[in-house]
Formats: sequence, C-alpha cells, structure tokens
Amino acid sequence: MKSRRAFLKSATGLGIGFCSCGLLDAARAQAPQTSWHLPVTVDGKRVRTVDTHSHCYFQDAIDLMGADAKSVLPPVKGVPEHFIAADNKEAVQKRLAAMDAMGIDMEVLSINPFWYRKDHDTAAAIVKIHNARFAELCAAYPKRFAAFASLSLQYPDLAVQELETAIRTQGLRGAAIGGSVNGEEFADPKFHPVWAKAEELGAVLFIHPQSTPELAKRLKGNGWLSNVTGNPLDTTLALQHLIFEGVLDKFPRLKILAAHGGGYLGSYAPRMDHSCFVSPQNCNPDIVLKKKPTEYLNQLYFDNLVFTPEALRHLVAQVGASQVVLGTDHPIPWEEHPVDQVFATRTLTDAQRIAILGGNAQHLLGLDL
Repeated sequence: MKSRRAFLKSATGLGIGFCSCGLLDAARAQAPQTSWHLPVTVDGKRVRTVDTHSHCYFQDAIDLMGADAKSVLPPVKGVPEHFIAADNKEAVQKRLAAMDAMGIDMEVLSINPFWYRKDHDTAAAIVKIHNARFAELCAAYPKRFAAFASLSLQYPDLAVQELETAIRTQGLRGAAIGGSVNGEEFADPKFHPVWAKAEELGAVLFIHPQSTPELAKRLKGNGWLSNVTGNPLDTTLALQHLIFEGVLDKFPRLKILAAHGGGYLGSYAPRMDHSCFVSPQNCNPDIVLKKKPTEYLNQLYFDNLVFTPEALRHLVAQVGASQVVLGTDHPIPWEEHPVDQVFATRTLTDAQRIAILGGNAQHLLGLDL
C-alpha cells in the first residue's frame, strides 16, 4: 500500500526496521530512541495528527485536595511526565519530544475528575486552576496543545458558568467529564443545563471513565481489573443511559467523544436494538426513541485506543470512520504507536486514515493546524 510504504520510508530515518505488523513492538524496542519529529504522510502528502486523549496534572490543584491528595495520582508508569505547565519549559520540551517520537503533532489535554466529591468552593478553586493553566499552555504552544476544560459537574449551575468561561474566554475546546457523578447518571435532568450549554457553545464533552465503583469488590485481585474492565464498562453504561433515556434526542447537536473506543459499546452494540422488543417490561413506555439505539453511535465520537488493527477495523465498521479519532492516554504508556495502528488497519482507505489521524479531530474541535 502506497501510504503505508511512504510512512515506513519516513520511519527508516529513525533506525526502525519493520518485518511485519506482528513484529512492530519488537522492532520498536530495538530501535534507537530519538526525539525527531516523524512527519506522517499519506500518499506523499503531509498529514497533521491529533491525539485527543492525553493527560496532565498541576500540583497546586492537587494540593487543594487536602488529605485526599494522596489518592489523586494513579498507580501507573508515566506519572512524573504528567506535570507540565507553560512556565516549566523543561517538562514541556520533554513532552513535545515524546509527541515527536510518536508522530503526534497536537495533544488535546485533559484531567480525569478527582474533585467530584469536594465542596463547592474547593471544587471551584481546583477547576479554576486547571482551566487557567490549560489556557496558558495552549496560548504558549498553539500548534502543539489544545485542552478540554475541567468542570465542577457535581454543581451543575457552577459547571455551566465554568464551561462558558472556558469556551468563550479561555479558548478551550470542550470539557472532560467522568462516566457519572457520585453515582448519578448523566441522564438525570439536573445535568441537562450543562448539556444544553455545551450544545449551545458547540463544546465537545470528552467522557473519560472512573472505573465502576459499584463493582469494586468483584474488580479486586490480580490484573488491575478496576481499570481494564471497570473503565470500559463505566463508559459503556454512561453512553447507554444517554441513548436509552432520550438525552441524545433532547440534545441532538451534543458533541460527545468517548475514551477507550467507547468501552464495550462498539463491540456489542446491536444487542441494544433488541432489548425493548424482548422485554418491554424493562423499558419506559414514555420514552420513545427517534432512532434505533445503534444508530446513535453514528453521532458520537470514539478514540482509537483499542490496541489492535482488528479492533480498530471493527470499531470503524460499527460507528463509521468519520466518528473515530486518535487517542493514546499519553503519558501513560497504554498505546505508544497510535499512528502505526491506523496504517496497519488494512481495511481503511487513505481518506479514512487521514480522517482518523487528524482530520476528524480538527473538524470536531475546530482546530487550525
């Protein structure tokens, strides 16, 4: 494939040898580490790549958590690399070098909510720091960073104000939210003013899960199941409630981006289309959806953090290539070769590759690269 050959040709300058897609990680492990920017090309044309799922932290915001601060940072590799700020040039340059090595032109930064259980004033102070720091970082490096705002979503009235300021004043692209708020689903009418404001502003809501705490006992044990199972499940439930409770009918222009490929929804979505036929007793007759449940997936967006070309092929088959964007979870090393995954998915056309690598994200987020 011409586009794949062009990409591999550019990669050889990094000393990377590719024998087959199956040996990709082994080849990368043996390659010399560099900080060269890897221009991604498709059919000889430069493509700008956008990672919509990347993270950072700001220590002064964590400090406001008091005794709970010790539980904020996740038990993972890459934690020190989370701390970037506009005035920390060394940390920023290290992040940019890592992006260069991954072939990523721009990261859209976000912070997973850790303040949902805090009081009004503490939550507001944490969010104020986050969004101000994001604005500073994006202004200092406008071609390399964009960001999703933080919101005090447990106080919807406050969240509406924060979202308006973030979009209209600070230049942020939307907001990162959890999969629920202290056990309350997003379908709860109390959150409708936030969704209405997001729809009005054209702001993207990036759903990033926080495990499934109701299953904490079963998710204990070896393998970090609270993340590898709990996180995808949390996103799946969040999206299903938005669909089945009619929220997406009420707010049809709402822009939602789901992390980790949307959890399990993309793998088993058609089962939803049969539920109310098989068991009408478990469906609310007052909620009449305007479309089949699976059809709502075509108006949602999903990152490609699904790890294999086959998984990406299936996700695209379910939701459409126009709904998929790059996502890595960087600097946590879940997916260190996101661009390679797109090229290795042989069912994609060049146009679809261009869209997934950056075109969809640029359109969705209003980015000018």
